[in-house]
Amino acid sequence: MIYRPATLADAPALAKLGEATFVAAFGHLYTPHDLAAFLAEVHSPGPVAQEIAGKECTHCLVEDQGKLVAYCKLRHPSHYTSYCDARDPIELGQLYCLPTHTGHGIGAKLMDWTLEQARSGGHDAVLLSVYSENFGAQRFYQRYGFAKIADITFRVGEQLDAEYLYELKL
Repeated sequence: MIYRPATLADAPALAKLGEATFVAAFGHLYTPHDLAAFLAEVHSPGPVAQEIAGKECTHCLVEDQGKLVAYCKLRHPSHYTSYCDARDPIELGQLYCLPTHTGHGIGAKLMDWTLEQARSGGHDAVLLSVYSENFGAQRFYQRYGFAKIADITFRVGEQLDAEYLYELKL
């Protein structure tokens, strides 16, 4: 496995990976219209390229035999700063892995990278949102010391999902 930062040339492949991992985990929850609208807004090459080129997001990509299989994205400033009392939190915006590659320690390595980036950047907390019924992800984050601090919503098309906002104080 190769862990590396994203470049603009990665935008199409990262958009495809983001779409594939989101649909695999959550696609069944949405109408085709809502899912298509969300994927176009978040997981298409244009928006992904804008994030890579911008200053707010940092990506760590995981390659296996030349193919992207997982990634995580940090965002600063966080969308959720109003929910916490941290001085300078960073947000873990996405941590996704293809189903064929889960259970191989990739998520743990991406979380280690996340925490190292947060600490080296002088952030005093990491925030993330997690779907209220994604119990596996909740257990994963809790193992790192994340705790729920708020009930929030997450929009996919016209649908609002119940989510939990988690925080890890550093």
